[in-house]
Amino acid sequence: MKALVIQCRHFKRLLSDRWPLLHKSWDVINSRQTQISPVISGGSALEYKHMTFDELGLSEEILRAVREQGYSKPTPIQAQAIPVALEGRDIMAAAQTGTGKTAGFTLPILKLLQQERAGHGHRPIRVLVITPTRELAAQVGESIATYGKYLPMRSTVIFGSVGIQPQIAKLRRGVDILIATPGRLLDLVGQKVANLSRVDILVLDEADRMLDMGFIHDIRKVLALLPKSRQSLLFSATFSNDIKRLASTILRSPVLIEVARNETVSLINQVVHQVGKSNKRALLSHLISSQNWKQVLVFTRTKHGANRLTEQLGKDGIHAAAIHGNKSQTARTKALAGFKQGGIRVLVATDIAARGLDIDQLPHVVNYELPHVPEDYIHRIGRTGRAGHTGEAMSLVCHEELKLLTAIERLIKKEISVLEVPGFTSDLAAIPAHDAAAPSEPRQGRAHKRGGVPNQRRSRPGPSPSRRRRGHGGKS
Repeated sequence: MKALVIQCRHFKRLLSDRWPLLHKSWDVINSRQTQISPVISGGSALEYKHMTFDELGLSEEILRAVREQGYSKPTPIQAQAIPVALEGRDIMAAAQTGTGKTAGFTLPILKLLQQERAGHGHRPIRVLVITPTRELAAQVGESIATYGKYLPMRSTVIFGSVGIQPQIAKLRRGVDILIATPGRLLDLVGQKVANLSRVDILVLDEADRMLDMGFIHDIRKVLALLPKSRQSLLFSATFSNDIKRLASTILRSPVLIEVARNETVSLINQVVHQVGKSNKRALLSHLISSQNWKQVLVFTRTKHGANRLTEQLGKDGIHAAAIHGNKSQTARTKALAGFKQGGIRVLVATDIAARGLDIDQLPHVVNYELPHVPEDYIHRIGRTGRAGHTGEAMSLVCHEELKLLTAIERLIKKEISVLEVPGFTSDLAAIPAHDAAAPSEPRQGRAHKRGGVPNQRRSRPGPSPSRRRRGHGGKS
């Protein structure tokens, strides 16, 4: 990546005053003219607690909408990304889920369009935001509508599994900002309804997930339709080295911003319940009923598993609904609305739904099954503990999932506390059935159950003798 010297005096002051933790200081970059773009890294809430949105160069119309939502201070990703985006720079931003990534690009986009007097006369598509899922596209659309309510810009959201004619009608009337999933976007381009030749700003939101889901060929088709002289912004909760290498072919001299990379939100209390696979549903029903949980988001690995668990919870008297890729958009929207309004107590989802679910003050997330990809754990539990609120993430872990748990702990760089629920969790329950016949002789490397004290924390059994017994403290 080739570096460009940022000439904005205001931004250099912000770099100096607010962001001391740079991989390369401004003075070094400026004096040596290195070939590496500045990397803004490690920002914590403490570093930005005195910064306000008024300092970021946003217009009064946008600030008014922000204040109406009850916000006065930006999150670290917003404080770092907004000034860079307003400078017209390409950005590659990695921030954990729930830290305000969406506003991190919607706010500067609105300001840049306002400067160009967009929203008047002919309306070519000036901004294209591509997301991997329908839910995330809808969330971005809501953000733009919320913060752009006092601006004349027009935006629309398009995705599949719904009628295409209303989308065609909106595009023909003209939009300034288009939020789309890749498949439906290419359909509309093929019908010559969506013209991307005037796009000034491209945003790839949750870029890693788009590539993981196999959208790379669709993304390349879209990129071929865009002007080469554009501003490009990549936002995601995680970025692998492969994604970074791919991004280097899309971005021009980008600024890499990393906020709490591969770290889970500190306000989330993470807990593991070791339980046999056949006991998971009974334990989940017990936790929901005995602790009177009113709103619980539960993740399964498969669509069939989500449907089956929903039916089982219903038999236990717990109102639940499933949301996954096989559900129609109408069914997904209805289930999500019912969950947000309190009519549905438990929402069972697959990982496809983990991106874009934005639920205010969601108190509980449960990993009914651990994900095969450790990064997906971050996205799952990031649905709680958002916007400064606390939350709880529980994982129901059977013996076969211990290696997955180890991979997650390695990624987040912490051990997750093990909490026992008498009558449901035990070392025996975590052992495969064929090993459970002779419990009198403990296996090497496996910890004993420490009595029947309710909610007692204990070391979990290791998959091999090399795994050490550990003590677990309080909140993780």
